[in-house]
Amino acid sequence: MSDKLTLGQWGEQEAVRFLRKAGYRVLERNVRTPLGEIDIVARQGGVLVFVEVRTRRGAEGICRALESVNAGKQRRLDRLALWYLKEKNLSGCRARFDVVAVCQDAKGSSATLIRDAFQSLGRNPRL
Repeated sequence: MSDKLTLGQWGEQEAVRFLRKAGYRVLERNVRTPLGEIDIVARQGGVLVFVEVRTRRGAEGICRALESVNAGKQRRLDRLALWYLKEKNLSGCRARFDVVAVCQDAKGSSATLIRDAFQSLGRNPRL
């Protein structure tokens, strides 16, 4: 990891490489909205994918990264995705949420993909 990159920036770069190798087409990164930021917007086949990237150090990093996408974070991501779909006039398209956990430890780095990590997109009554 470069000294000029923060751990989060490095993790997002690793996630983009990982997603591209897995057949995703990355459309946008770091999409800033009035409600917050979407890490990655991608396409896989005919599905628009909102990707949350979680980066950690150490051997336990993957588990800690995945656990950090709790119910509150899921609601926030859902609101961001709904805003994005409305803003881009994509309200009828198929979409899902994926999480990529990137871990850096003494052995190097690894990435884990959780496809369709949680369901939402307006089905949450609190939205």
